[in-house]
Amino acid sequence: MATTDEGTEPPSIEHPLLESDFLERRLYQLKLAGTAANDHTLVCLPTGLGKTTVSLLVTARRLEEVGGTSLMLAPTKPLVQQHAEFYREALQIPDEEIVVFTGDVSPDDRAETWQEATVVMATPQVIENDLVGSRISLADVTHCTFDECHRATGDYAYNYIAERYHADADRPLVTGMSASPGGDEEAILEVCENLGIHEVEVMTEEDADVGEFTHDTDVEWERIDLPEEVLEIRDALNDVVRDRLEKLKELGIASSTQPDQSQKDLNRMRAELQQLIDNDQSEGFEGMSIHAEVMKLRQAVTLVETQSVEALERYFERQRNQARSSGASKASQRLVSDPRVREAMRRAEDFDQLHPKYRKTRMLLAETLGLEAGERVIVFTESRDTAEALTDFLSESFDAKRFVGQGDREGSDGMTQNQQQEVLNDFRAGEFEVLVSTSVAEEGLDVPEVDLVLFYEPVPTAIRSIQRKGRTGRQSEGRVVVLMAEDTRDEAYFWISRRREKEMENELRELKGIATDLEEELDDSQQSLADFDADQSEAEVNGDATEPDAGGDSSSGSEGDRTQPGLQEFAEVDSNSSANGESADSADTDGDVETHEPSAEGDAIEIVADQREMDANIARDLSKREGVEVRLETLDVGDYVLSDRVVVERKSVADFVDSLVGGDRSVFEQVGAMARHYSRPIVVVEGDGLYDQRDVHPNAIRGALSSLAVDFGASVLRTESEAETTELLAVIAGREQDLSDRKVSVHGEKQAKTLGEQQEYVVSSIAEIGPVTARSLLEEFGTVEAVMTASEAELQEADGVGAVTAERIREVVGSQYTGGT
Repeated sequence: MATTDEGTEPPSIEHPLLESDFLERRLYQLKLAGTAANDHTLVCLPTGLGKTTVSLLVTARRLEEVGGTSLMLAPTKPLVQQHAEFYREALQIPDEEIVVFTGDVSPDDRAETWQEATVVMATPQVIENDLVGSRISLADVTHCTFDECHRATGDYAYNYIAERYHADADRPLVTGMSASPGGDEEAILEVCENLGIHEVEVMTEEDADVGEFTHDTDVEWERIDLPEEVLEIRDALNDVVRDRLEKLKELGIASSTQPDQSQKDLNRMRAELQQLIDNDQSEGFEGMSIHAEVMKLRQAVTLVETQSVEALERYFERQRNQARSSGASKASQRLVSDPRVREAMRRAEDFDQLHPKYRKTRMLLAETLGLEAGERVIVFTESRDTAEALTDFLSESFDAKRFVGQGDREGSDGMTQNQQQEVLNDFRAGEFEVLVSTSVAEEGLDVPEVDLVLFYEPVPTAIRSIQRKGRTGRQSEGRVVVLMAEDTRDEAYFWISRRREKEMENELRELKGIATDLEEELDDSQQSLADFDADQSEAEVNGDATEPDAGGDSSSGSEGDRTQPGLQEFAEVDSNSSANGESADSADTDGDVETHEPSAEGDAIEIVADQREMDANIARDLSKREGVEVRLETLDVGDYVLSDRVVVERKSVADFVDSLVGGDRSVFEQVGAMARHYSRPIVVVEGDGLYDQRDVHPNAIRGALSSLAVDFGASVLRTESEAETTELLAVIAGREQDLSDRKVSVHGEKQAKTLGEQQEYVVSSIAEIGPVTARSLLEEFGTVEAVMTASEAELQEADGVGAVTAERIREVVGSQYTGGT
């Protein structure tokens, strides 16, 4: 616990659910919590000033006054674990009632644990899957926190969870938290609208209440001159980039051959090449391969310019291994065989000097930890290769450890969640002094106060720059140093980041000034959230936390008064008042809170979806529908089970045609397995341009569709989009379960093929003649052996076998094997 200058402990926050003398009383946190306890609120607060404490205060108040469950979402497993540890220390709630949900916990265990938990800390993907799969209900969640809420854009899981929360919860209250919610007002509005937020509370270091808890952070940039040998390697690689761009220019794709083209231009080129491929033009396939090589070369240039020669060597080694592997792309093979690239590889291997960024890093650490008697340093880098190589180098002089993500890749082992947690705990405890981290430690992780944050390279986004710098300057003056290689993309990224960061700071200041107008705009855009159930009464629809006066004094009309009830309640908890306008006692009694289970006792239509279908939005959209319950399983047969007799295999038009051209006949095997288990198999072919895919004759596609229908008894249905497929599945499931009174049944595991099916499979694979012709041949000759030894004339005696087919069969069966060439 921190002490004042007089040696006495500062006042603490007292609350029935908070540990006594645990949280220092900070006025700005109480103000923010007061607002957030009254309405759906975005809390913007600089890194290191206790956004999590604000959420904790709101959670404590809601649990005390309303009861129910609190849900806190965070984007990474280490961050989830960190929040759980903090809440267990701060709340007077049994530790076993504060639970962690990540992918490491099985779905069945999560479903069981959810029923007994008071506070759930989770990654959003896990909660999304559990909601889609109807394993949990948000009905009793009375406070939901979205940490690092600037992620709530696009298809990120936060958006789906927020939509379900507002629709399903009896007493919803949302708190969004971020030090950097967006680069402009439009981006911040998007986050608010996606999360159903009405209030925006912004505090900066310029606010008086905040200023006393912050310290100046000097940002310095160190310009690094690259040695001539490194520049020669870069220039050699750039020559190859120019050569490849010249080829793209000849195809009419590239407008320039300059190697430093923007990522936006490269993305445009790729989109144009994809259009050529979609139109089945050979230039598209050729250009896409060249484009892939350009991207690989640019990555190599980035590594040698901004990282180190050691990182480039690791990258080259992976490229060599990829080129030698089976199924290697032409781009990989061309890359490692080009003489100029091979020369660059040789020069990298021969480079035996200490990279200037390594030298500067070691010098800065020696100054901070030695001359200035510092205790801790964080070094951030974009590259895992650099993180690993730099850790090895720094360990020769300092006690250093790496901190990287969980994914493994060739030549680079990731870290498990337990390993990450162990490293962070040791760093907090002072067991080592230098943490070398990739971006995994940027966002929200509570690392201890550090004396130096070193950017091994600039980052081109304001949000990441702010997150990194927030690791220092919390309790004392901090220092941030950015290493910038001269005349490289380091310089461009540095100035982009500085510009965007200033723009964000200006936007936050403007938001403070236009908060009332912004909240009115948000209220208008979120009005539909209050109308999610037209059958509920007006009081039920509005809910207690969706009006500005919910949980506070309805007479507080001015903006200045609005936050004060929250301050009063944390200072002196009034047990006779409630965030819902009812007594705390009545709110906590059993039976007063109506809960809605995922399934309404047999009334819901049930759809079982293969969990691998979560790549599409169909299961999510179905789960949002009233009266539809989705269950996620790993299905052995089909993608969706709609009753005890209906199973659906969904194929995009591209996937469907690929299964025909590829020769693996996968669609026929899949549908054959479906037909063995269900009497009504359905194949949904989704998308436009079925007869325009690749170089496939329309009659071949018609033949495949006919075979599915006639030979396998499958219904083949066409849809234009995911949305139409969603509607179709819902209608079929409704007809089966409501009109025909059938139940969903996931039939047993895939059965082994019968002897007859295996014989048909072997014969059908000959020259890709298909199952119909295979049956005809077996019926004519009786055995697989007899089919294989029959002459062309004898083969033509079977129904459906003409001279061309007979010739192809004999060619495949009787020709000398040439090793696949």
